[in-house]
Amino acid sequence: MVIIMKASIHSFFAGGTVDGPGIRYVIFFKGCPLRCKYCHNPDTWKMEGGMELTVDEIVKKAVRYKGYFGNTGGVTCTGGEPLVQLDFLIELFKALQKEGICTCLDTSGILFDKNNPRYIELIKVTKLVLLDIKHIDREEHKKLTGMPNDKVLEFAKFLSDNGVRMWIRHVLVPTITLNDEYLKKTKEFIDTLKTVEKVEVLPYHTMGIHKYEELGIKYPLEGIEAPTKEEIRHAKELLGVIKNEA
Repeated sequence: MVIIMKASIHSFFAGGTVDGPGIRYVIFFKGCPLRCKYCHNPDTWKMEGGMELTVDEIVKKAVRYKGYFGNTGGVTCTGGEPLVQLDFLIELFKALQKEGICTCLDTSGILFDKNNPRYIELIKVTKLVLLDIKHIDREEHKKLTGMPNDKVLEFAKFLSDNGVRMWIRHVLVPTITLNDEYLKKTKEFIDTLKTVEKVEVLPYHTMGIHKYEELGIKYPLEGIEAPTKEEIRHAKELLGVIKNEA
């Protein structure tokens, strides 16, 4: 008896330009163990309510856009948290690579398990990881997301040790991550990694608030404003994204 694997998928977006290099076909997976206070996709938290799709069905969708990918684009799997559906993710990436499509994973790494051999299989078919370091401090990470950051930092080291290309992403939130001490510590940690190609500072925004209202969930960061241009520049200087020209 052949069991056909399916995943719970929230949605797709063709033509993504901020989800890795080039033009990308973005797949939003359902399910996430984190409850980030600034999350703009709370509708992806639960597994229920998604489209139940097979690997073949998703690959057929992605292949239609292959002509737009060029030499740098491809498919990015995000969420939610794709690692919730790890086995499916691996099979999907295998199938995409057979079609000559570049695979990119956008993840927090929160579910990483160094004793699970499936993670070795995953990185064999993953060309690039966009790793979200939400907070460098363990306890502050727990306050922000509901879970400590041990697995996140372990996953970053695992990727580095195994030669996997990484882009680090860090959301800049006033009163939470917009803090010189934490930004400097984040930079110090990133400097220990060997395969980081890029660091992206993502300014906090409130574009997902309407989803909380629709879901009947109180928005946790009500009243917090987006960082100013000066604050964003300062954070980028501390993280080494741009040089301090003062």
